[in-house]
Amino acid sequence: MVRYGELSTKGHNKKNFIGRLGTNVRKALHDFTDVKVHANQDRMHVILNGADSEAVMKRLKQVFGIQTFSPVLKVDKNFGAVCEAAKTLIEKQVSQPVTFKVETKRSDHNFEMGTFEMNRQLGGYLLEQFPDLLTVDVHNPAIEIRVEIRGNGIYLMSEIIKGAGGLPVGTAGKGMMMLSGGIDSPVAAYLALKRGVSLEMVHFYSPPYTSEQALAKAKELTGKLARYAGSIRFIQVPFTEIQETVKEKVPEGYLMTVQRRFMLRLAVELANRRKGLAIFNGESLGQVASQTMESMRAIEAVTNLPVLRPVLSYDKTEIIKIAEDIDTYNLSILPYEDCCTVFTPPSPKTKPNLEKATKYEGWLDVDGLMERALKGVKIEEIHADQEFLNQNEDVFAELL
Repeated sequence: MVRYGELSTKGHNKKNFIGRLGTNVRKALHDFTDVKVHANQDRMHVILNGADSEAVMKRLKQVFGIQTFSPVLKVDKNFGAVCEAAKTLIEKQVSQPVTFKVETKRSDHNFEMGTFEMNRQLGGYLLEQFPDLLTVDVHNPAIEIRVEIRGNGIYLMSEIIKGAGGLPVGTAGKGMMMLSGGIDSPVAAYLALKRGVSLEMVHFYSPPYTSEQALAKAKELTGKLARYAGSIRFIQVPFTEIQETVKEKVPEGYLMTVQRRFMLRLAVELANRRKGLAIFNGESLGQVASQTMESMRAIEAVTNLPVLRPVLSYDKTEIIKIAEDIDTYNLSILPYEDCCTVFTPPSPKTKPNLEKATKYEGWLDVDGLMERALKGVKIEEIHADQEFLNQNEDVFAELL
């Protein structure tokens, strides 16, 4: 039984959110062919039909829009069946003395037993069955046996498992994520997905200055994030000519600013072509030279499309913690440099002047460089946990 949490506040749009969540859950469980998903207004029911419950629950934990869920036993509407199901729940969970209580909800008021009577009789039955393990505590029990009496049967549960929370992916529109190979942008992507954004990853690569391993790392990071979306499109944009031209013709202090203005222009053009509504990136205010407010203003001036920064106010420790939790950190720290790292000048401007940045770009064939880069774009669909790196275990051992 899946509980919706935040979705329950969506008013007239609730049906659309629940419908999207149902689609996302079916996608996440697509390889469990016997599992059936029923997304109702108050709860979602995932019928296992013999599927591995632990494997199904592992997938459910990664679906945004689920607040909590519980393994449930459904039985016929008679007290004997309820007793047997409750006994099964206790046998599965309890191996040493614990406190417990029974809590009943009855939406079917035609059922002959009221909530108080169900609590009393079922609690007494369990005490008789497990006299050495169970003690009643109605205020702060270690285990709560929940009984829901509904029109189509009686449901019993004793665990509440925390879900991923947030909103179903796809309910907040599409965005383009500027994905590097570092720690921050995968975390920003995760947070955007959590708010219901359907993301496409835009990755800039500059062969021969960046390696095939760097490109593979970015794809594999996308595979980690695809756990939360089923699959994600990965868009690789050739950036070598632009970086070489900027390095040759633009003063060193403005190399980074002009490069990033090009990146943003390209991401915006891809968004326009692919019906994206915003650009997302992994910038954290003040973390590096390009992430001062002055730099952000100078770079963002090339577009009026929203540029959203999910980790803007996070410090590095907080970002690393999330990266570890979502299993992207160990990949992100692999020593395969992306184009942002390779072409970073030794002394970039932390407070670039917008007029100067515009002036230096006037020395370049901006339209021609953009057009040629866009002609070389490649798009690939990446699925959950898809692997691209031939990872050397010794490299991981040294880094970890």
